[in-house]
Amino acid sequence: MPTDTSETTSVRDGAVFRHAFASLPTSVAVITTTDAQGTPKGLTSNAVCAVSMDPPLLLVCVDKSSRTLPALQQANGFVVNFLAEGAEHVSRQFATKSGDKFAGVRHRRSARAAGSPVLYDDSVAHLECATESRIEAGDHWILLGRVLGGEVHDKGALLYHRRSYLKLLPERNAS
Repeated sequence: MPTDTSETTSVRDGAVFRHAFASLPTSVAVITTTDAQGTPKGLTSNAVCAVSMDPPLLLVCVDKSSRTLPALQQANGFVVNFLAEGAEHVSRQFATKSGDKFAGVRHRRSARAAGSPVLYDDSVAHLECATESRIEAGDHWILLGRVLGGEVHDKGALLYHRRSYLKLLPERNAS
C-alpha cells in the first residue's frame, strides 16, 4: 500500500485551497450583462460549471468585490463567453477594474439574454442565459442560469493553469 509522504497543511489561511485549485487547468470565460441603463458590463471568470442537462442549467461564481456584480444581480440574463486560444488579451482586459472593457472587442447584443453582449470573434462558444437564482456563498455570489441558446465555434479553447495561459497540443496520429 503506498504511503502519502506529502505534508498536510491547514486550509484556514486559504493558501492550500488556492494552490489546490491553481493546480487544475480551467477554461476562461467572460461573463457579460447590461446594467439598468443598458451599458454593457463584463468580467473574466474561470468559475463556471454545468449543473443540469434537463433543464440546461449552469452556474457562475462572482466575487463580491466585482464592479460587474451589481449589474448581474439586477439583470434578467447574462452570457457566458468561453474564450478561444489567442484571446488572452480579452481575458486580461475584462479582468481589470477600470476602463472600457469592451474597447476593441467585437460583440453583438443577445436577443435571448436581456441584451447581454456576445463576444463572437474571441470565443470558442457562448451560452445565453436567463437568471434563475442568485445565492450568497462566502465572499462570492453564485448565479444560476438557464441556458436559452448559444453557439459553438470550431476553435481551440483558452485554458488557465498556475497563473499562465495554455493551449492544448493537437492530437498526433499514431501511424
